[in-house]
Amino acid sequence: MAGRTHIIGGGLAGLSTAVNLIRVGRKVSLYEGAGHCGGRCRSYFEPALDRRIDNGNHLVLSGNRAALDYLDHIGAPEGLRGPEHTAYSFLDLDTAERWTVTLDAGFLPRAMLSKGGRVPGSSRGDYLKAFRLVWAGEETTVAQCLGPENVLFRRFWEPLAVAILNTDAHEAAASLLKPVIRETFGRGAVACRPLIAREGLSETFIDPAVVFLAANGAAISLNTRLHALTMETGRVTELEFNSGTITLSEDDSVVLAVPPLTTAALLPGLEVPSESRAIVNGHFKLEREADDLSFLGLIGGTAQWLFVRGDIVSVTVSAADTLAEQPAEDIARTLWSEVASALDLADAPLPAHRIVKEKRATFAQTPEQIRRRAAVRTEWANLFLAGDWTDTGLPATIEGTIRSGRMASETVLISSR
Repeated sequence: MAGRTHIIGGGLAGLSTAVNLIRVGRKVSLYEGAGHCGGRCRSYFEPALDRRIDNGNHLVLSGNRAALDYLDHIGAPEGLRGPEHTAYSFLDLDTAERWTVTLDAGFLPRAMLSKGGRVPGSSRGDYLKAFRLVWAGEETTVAQCLGPENVLFRRFWEPLAVAILNTDAHEAAASLLKPVIRETFGRGAVACRPLIAREGLSETFIDPAVVFLAANGAAISLNTRLHALTMETGRVTELEFNSGTITLSEDDSVVLAVPPLTTAALLPGLEVPSESRAIVNGHFKLEREADDLSFLGLIGGTAQWLFVRGDIVSVTVSAADTLAEQPAEDIARTLWSEVASALDLADAPLPAHRIVKEKRATFAQTPEQIRRRAAVRTEWANLFLAGDWTDTGLPATIEGTIRSGRMASETVLISSR
């Protein structure tokens, strides 16, 4: 345990790596190129709204054990909130029909085949198609596996899959949806209760982790960007930052927890996912706080999910490459019309708002791009990788990101024995 692990990147993957290493007594230095930690998972003050908002909207499920364990470790177990019972409410914007999917306790077929939990217009046979995921091959898309010729696909599986994979269901890999369903919906109500950040992403996932790391001796350097690595005899020997060069000892290790293209620039020749998909989030300020509505699935429109926190309503559009090319004001008008319908605001004028475009939100989770995911270990003995784009076996979600950090930390410890 004498060595130090140098973690490049203060996003959720880097923080997860650092937290797991600090907990077992490993010395840690964390370097972040920006002036704050969190990466895409953060909150900030938005002057146009006079409120703090999240950079993006993220839904965590009660079966996401890595995420919940991480919150326990950093002292933020109450950072998420959700409905008392496992329920998913939806609105079909085309028909104005509303319904709630309530999952009974038990395995997926018994839960979702119950009459009370069935999506309107769907049949018993539609639900049985979920078993196709068990045999889905590496080249099978979500649409090929679960639809798209049935009502359940349009009203449940498609919005869920697009939100999880941030890739159109007709090109998204079913193989990545499979483990999510197995670990959450496949285990019944106890594992698929929807949870969102109680106050904000930074307040839940980032700030407590930074406090925990600092209190336990981690060295955190902001505005510190890695320019190059020096390799000799199969190891990383030096880290060249904008602030200077650090020479590593024989027992030191390095974890790169940065985006795939940044990693590829630092490690020429490394194969990484080369395509990405955008996410667009719209945030709108209401005249008053909405009724008790944490989130709502939207069918038949542009946005897929609507979230409410206080007097701020936010909507998320995943797989949004085309939408992201439009002017922000055009996007705002489109999304506000859907929000107004969802919240019964009739012809309310467009309020104060903020449109956030993330053109490289996640890697494109297609069969071809999944094959380009890198392993935790590299060809250099003391260099390891973390990030939602690495080969975790899970999609690029909060759960997958945190698990990548755990995998990286475990591999560091094994390699240092």
